[in-house]
Amino acid sequence: MDRIKVTEVFEGISMPGKMHTQESLHAATNFQFQDTDVLLVTFPKSGTTWMQQILSLIFNKEDFQKVQGIPTWSRVPWLEHTYLLDCLAQMDASKPRLLTTHFPAKLLIHNLKNSKARVVYMARNPKDVLVSYYHFHKLAKFLPDVGSFEDFFDQFLEGKVNFGSWFNHIKDWLGVQQELNFFLITYEDLSQDPRQAIQNLSNFLGQPLEPKELENILHYCSFSFMSKNDQLNYSLTSPEVFDHSIGKFMRKGVTGNWKEYFSPEQNAKFNNVYQAEMGDLTIKLPWSLD
Repeated sequence: MDRIKVTEVFEGISMPGKMHTQESLHAATNFQFQDTDVLLVTFPKSGTTWMQQILSLIFNKEDFQKVQGIPTWSRVPWLEHTYLLDCLAQMDASKPRLLTTHFPAKLLIHNLKNSKARVVYMARNPKDVLVSYYHFHKLAKFLPDVGSFEDFFDQFLEGKVNFGSWFNHIKDWLGVQQELNFFLITYEDLSQDPRQAIQNLSNFLGQPLEPKELENILHYCSFSFMSKNDQLNYSLTSPEVFDHSIGKFMRKGVTGNWKEYFSPEQNAKFNNVYQAEMGDLTIKLPWSLD
C-alpha cells in the first residue's frame, strides 16, 4: 500500500508513514543492541548522510571503493524504518553494525544503557537545520506541506514538525550522555576542521587511521564527491518520493546559510527561544547565533 501521505504518531512524535509503521517503531524501542554496535543519532537535516558516509568509510578502510556502490541508508540503516531487518541480514557479521536513528533518547535509553554500544550524536546549528528542513519538505513528497518559510519557522520553534522539537532532542540526548558510551560531534566541527574531527571520531570508535586512510576518507566524504555520487545524493530515488525538479537532496553543505533566510525579527525571536531552552546547558556548542 502506498503510504506516501501517511503520518505515523508514536509517543507523541510525528513521523512519515512512508518509512515508518507502528510495528517498526515499536520494534525500534525494543531493539537489542550488541556491545559492538555503533549508533548514529541525529535530528533531521543535521548532517546524517554525511556522517553515515564517514562511519562506513572508517569501518571499511580496507576497501573504500566497495562501499561506494551501496547507498548510505543500506550501509547505516535507520532503527525505526520498515526495511531495517532486511539491511541487518545483509551486513557483514564480522564487522560492527552501523545504525542510525532520529529517535529521542527516551525511546532508546533503556536498552542502550545496558550495552557498550557506541553512540555518536551529530548536532548542527538549529538555524541551519531549520532552513535545510524547510527545503527538504519542498523536495520530499512523503512530508506534509508546511506552507511558507514563515509558517515553517513558527512550526519549528514550537516543535510541531516531524520528529518533534530540536531543542528537546539535543537536550535529552546530552542529558543521558553520562550513562552511555557517547561521543558528540557537530556539523560545524566537521566543516571547520574535518581532519581533526574525523581523527577524534575514529579514535573514539577504536579505529585509528593511518595518514593515507585519513586522506582517502577526507576525499570520499567531501561535499564535491558526495553530491556527484548517485548512491549518496538520492538522485536515483523515485520522483514519487523526491521531486527532483524542485531541487537537490544535497543542496549546499555549508554553515551559516540561515542568514539568507531569517529576517531580523525572526532572528531575534529565534534567539529568545534558544536562550530560554538552552540557557542552562553547560556544554559549549561551536556555533554562533549572530
